[in-house]
Amino acid sequence: MPKVIPPAPDPDEQYFWDGVAGGELLLRRCAGCGRLQHPPSPMCPQCGSVDWTTQQASGRGTVHSWIVSRHPTDPDDAARVVALIDLEEGVRLVSNLTDVDAADVANEMAVEVTFREIDGTRLPQFVPAGAQQ
Repeated sequence: MPKVIPPAPDPDEQYFWDGVAGGELLLRRCAGCGRLQHPPSPMCPQCGSVDWTTQQASGRGTVHSWIVSRHPTDPDDAARVVALIDLEEGVRLVSNLTDVDAADVANEMAVEVTFREIDGTRLPQFVPAGAQQ
């Protein structure tokens, strides 16, 4: 049984997963006021507009907060580092940190996005800045 449940995006999220499939981290920008938003919602919380464009994120950010997570039904599986990432663009998103030991993770650690295939699902993951080859 796969450990990753593939996303089932609604129309407001489809752009994000299309970007992931193409190796891009996309954000929504309100066409009315220019506010970036993640996660997406049908209406801009700032101006109420329902018109959106997308913007490619730099993929660079810092760790705001993080935890070490173990799967509740498979406690012997490897632990994951789940982090809240502050992107350079000013939005936050939740993702996993990879290619780093949990003991080396720290708040405000510089990270960058990478895209990994996990159980047949392509996902954005973050690695320490400069760690990608």
